[in-house]
Amino acid sequence: MTDRRNVSSIIRNPISRRSALKGLAATAAIGTAPGFVRYSQAQSSAPIKIGFQAHRTGIGASYGRWYERTTAAAVKLINEAGGINGRPIEIITEDDGTDAARGAEVIEKFANQHKTDIVYGTLFSHVVVGSAPAAGELKMPYYVVSEGYHVASGKMNRWVLQPGITDVKAQTRSVAPWITSNVGKKITMIYPDYAFGHDHRDFFAPAAVEQGGEVIAQIPIPPTETSFTRYFPQIPADTDVIYHVMVGPAVLTFVKELGEFYGGSGPALFGFIDSLEAVDINSPGLEFLEGSHFWEGMPRYLQEGASEAEIAYRDAVGLDENGASVNDPKDVSTNAHSFGCWETLYVIKAAMEAADYKGPEDRAKLIEATEAMTEFAEGKEHPQGDKVFNGKIHQCFGHQNISVVENQKLKVVHRTSIEDGMYEPEADYTTQTL
Repeated sequence: MTDRRNVSSIIRNPISRRSALKGLAATAAIGTAPGFVRYSQAQSSAPIKIGFQAHRTGIGASYGRWYERTTAAAVKLINEAGGINGRPIEIITEDDGTDAARGAEVIEKFANQHKTDIVYGTLFSHVVVGSAPAAGELKMPYYVVSEGYHVASGKMNRWVLQPGITDVKAQTRSVAPWITSNVGKKITMIYPDYAFGHDHRDFFAPAAVEQGGEVIAQIPIPPTETSFTRYFPQIPADTDVIYHVMVGPAVLTFVKELGEFYGGSGPALFGFIDSLEAVDINSPGLEFLEGSHFWEGMPRYLQEGASEAEIAYRDAVGLDENGASVNDPKDVSTNAHSFGCWETLYVIKAAMEAADYKGPEDRAKLIEATEAMTEFAEGKEHPQGDKVFNGKIHQCFGHQNISVVENQKLKVVHRTSIEDGMYEPEADYTTQTL
């Protein structure tokens, strides 16, 4: 049950007039579609209120913790550089309990009680799906950091955008060729039985077939399951690869029980790092993962040759070389996903500056300014890498990383191109009225 006694927090970082004026000179590296006019800077000094819909409790709590830390780090830097249009950002946080119904309530609370300018931050797809109708009805810009295909599919509404993280359809299309060429062709999928897992089920299988592979079994598991051994006998004996993408507080149990079931033998493993997010790979019982592969959005471990932008981002968030907190090596991050908070905030900044955003009366203008963007250059605002943005489906496309477990660390062995994940859009939100 969601603890509602401590559901609000505010991050305030006032800035001086000098730093504000300095910040006005700096703009994000953004490409915009032809025909969109950049407006003059706003003069108001009132804070821009961003409602942060956070998973502080529920199955997404480990992600929520790092989403908050990443958000705080990005906001600190943005405010120190002058904020947005010379105005500081104020983050107002509400716990959605990783619950769809509570998510919708939080949207309404941001709009009616806190009077935020926008809402931002959600990860778990069922919360996004449950919250999106409220955002549409209230005409509240809702910037999610979720990965699910629900935004790009056209099933949401024009007020819901996902500009700072790639979606599952693009991710699976990107990694499928590498899996079938390097790991195996007969694949059994194990995934959570809700929207996010269904995206993997629906999009990886055809992508694997295109590459000469075959998904011979699909095993859905309830996201609140705490023991998994009873599911493993469903894995066919002729499986070459187990493709796993589990989430929630029991992920360590999942991978440990998988190792115990096979006793060091069995099919090769390809996992989405969701199955190990916030989990130390050095944990006892995970030795069997040596040599297996994982998808990562942004690498957990600092890689040789990392860009200055990535190093600066990690320092700002407080990540050590192993992707854990610099204050506690046992506090492992969710860096494969939480970078999306950083990048989404910089997209919001750029869009507000392009729209000369002054307040809620400019929300429609803000949506149009975001839709007009076409690309994001790799750099301090986008340390994960350059991206292409499709304003019609409100979705960005970027690079993916495939890593191998080597000496109980993750080493990137392949980085996909943006083109690897591209697909034909099925929707066009810009045809909807605002």
